[in-house]
Parts: sequence; C-alpha cells; structure tokens
Amino acid sequence: MAFHVEECAVELNTVLQPLVLCVQRRDRALADQLSRAAASVALNIAEANGSDPGNRRARFFTASGSARETRTALRLGVARRYYVEEDATAALALVDRVLAMLWRLTRK
Repeated sequence: MAFHVEECAVELNTVLQPLVLCVQRRDRALADQLSRAAASVALNIAEANGSDPGNRRARFFTASGSARETRTALRLGVARRYYVEEDATAALALVDRVLAMLWRLTRK
C-alpha cells in the first residue's frame, strides 16, 4: 500500500496543476502554498518508503498534514471564486483517498 499511496500522491500533483495555474493568476501566495503542500505529500511519502519504521511513521504523519493543507487550499480556491467546486472534485477525491491510505499506514 505504501507504494500505491505514493503513486496517488503523484497523480494528485498532476491533477492539481491546472488549478494551481488558475489560482496563480489571482493569488500567487495561495498558488505557491497549494503547490508546495501537494509536493510535500508526495515527497514525504517517498521519504517514508525508504525510512526505518519510526521515521517512516513520522513521515506518513507529515504527509497527512500536508494533504490536509492541500485540501484546505483547494477549498479556499473555491471560496475565493478562483474556480468552481466541480473543477476541484477530482483533486479533492484524490486528497481524501491519500488521507485514507495514510491513516491506515500510520495505524499499523
């Protein structure tokens, strides 16, 4: 499951790209935060996959925090009317999927 969650996190970054570009036109700071948070999800999962058990769990928790940050940044994009909610549906679903997998990985 650890490698599957990494693939989902990379896919999340792919799906997010058009939204990041949309936000960037009106709010560079939020676009940067959204982009960095999503990258952090994938990078911390990758780091966890090569870590000892204690650090592995910590990196999965860090990735979970970044996923929650990504979700909130997506919701802010809707709240600020940078895009409509339907535009973020696929990305939000992937965030929820990643969070569910991370939850299971941190509870082993």
